[in-house]
Amino acid sequence: MRIVLLGAGHIGHTVTRLLADSGDYQVTVLDRDPAALARLAGPGVQTQVVDTAEPRALLDALRGHDAVLNALPYHLAVQAATCAREAGCHYFDLTEDVAATQAIQQLAEGARTAFMPQCGLAPGFIGIVAHHLAQGFDSLHEIKMRVGALPAFPTNALKYNLTWSVDGLINEYCHPCEAIRDGRPIAALPLEGLEHFSLDGTEYEAFNTSGGLGTLCETLAGRVQSLDYKSVRYPGHRDLMKLLLEELQLKHDTGTLKDILRKSIPSTMQDVVLVFVTVSGLKKGVLVQEVFARKIFADRDEAHPLSAIQITTAAGLCAALDLFREGKLPQRGFIRQEQVALPDFLANRFGRAYQQSRQVESIG
Repeated sequence: MRIVLLGAGHIGHTVTRLLADSGDYQVTVLDRDPAALARLAGPGVQTQVVDTAEPRALLDALRGHDAVLNALPYHLAVQAATCAREAGCHYFDLTEDVAATQAIQQLAEGARTAFMPQCGLAPGFIGIVAHHLAQGFDSLHEIKMRVGALPAFPTNALKYNLTWSVDGLINEYCHPCEAIRDGRPIAALPLEGLEHFSLDGTEYEAFNTSGGLGTLCETLAGRVQSLDYKSVRYPGHRDLMKLLLEELQLKHDTGTLKDILRKSIPSTMQDVVLVFVTVSGLKKGVLVQEVFARKIFADRDEAHPLSAIQITTAAGLCAALDLFREGKLPQRGFIRQEQVALPDFLANRFGRAYQQSRQVESIG
């Protein structure tokens, strides 16, 4: 299968390695940075310097391929999907942006190819888990989805290190959050809904952030009384982000905020990803709660170290493509993450990254 991967950053690097090593994919990586592309050179991988923000150049580079995997910043998602449709390519991405996903859903209407956005961790795997658990209930009361990509060794006041895209981080902190309350869809404020919990002996906080639900609000409309998604951080992080975004008004100057974070907050490869989903409802007349809780750790291999967010995000994108290639997903139109069967995902050669993680047995 001939694949074009857009973006040669950390996630793009991991996706390239996984697909090329599988032997089933011919991968061409496009990026505007020759140095980033040079680091990806190897068997089964071709590279091409292309201005991925320029539609005509991008369209020309996509022609003749079977599928496009988009690992570019979220604000380029709609343009990339539009070029993929014109080039006759299937399309997969990692966007968390709600507006971009809605636009891609419209692009997919009547298309002869498939469009599957949100193939990462959250949105992505978290929605697959929640939907799978929900199917076992006769009626649904509450679904809580919690995800955190956290430094393993926090040392600063924010108790945070950069583990993924700064653009994506600020996007989810600044935009309205979809949720369902009392059976009705609502728009909740980001950084609100603060809660505290302990997991595996560590204290955490969680609060509303945008995009993590994917399309679940639409899929479960009329079936669940309460549904929400929150990002997990160490206690105190939310209050400091509110100071920056609201009291200092940097939500109206996100360029400055991104510069501050990039210059002041170190990135880390030593991270941990938490996945925590609870579903409650009726089964045969009895009120029951089911929990899925996992920790995924960074790979400290000296030759090829991988952060936990690299592992989980790349696994989601590669597993979606692999399941599509195997015919386990629709072959045209818009594909929701919740159309992926969790057992199929965890059995997949790429999705096993989640299966090999450590299951958390107790939650306080």
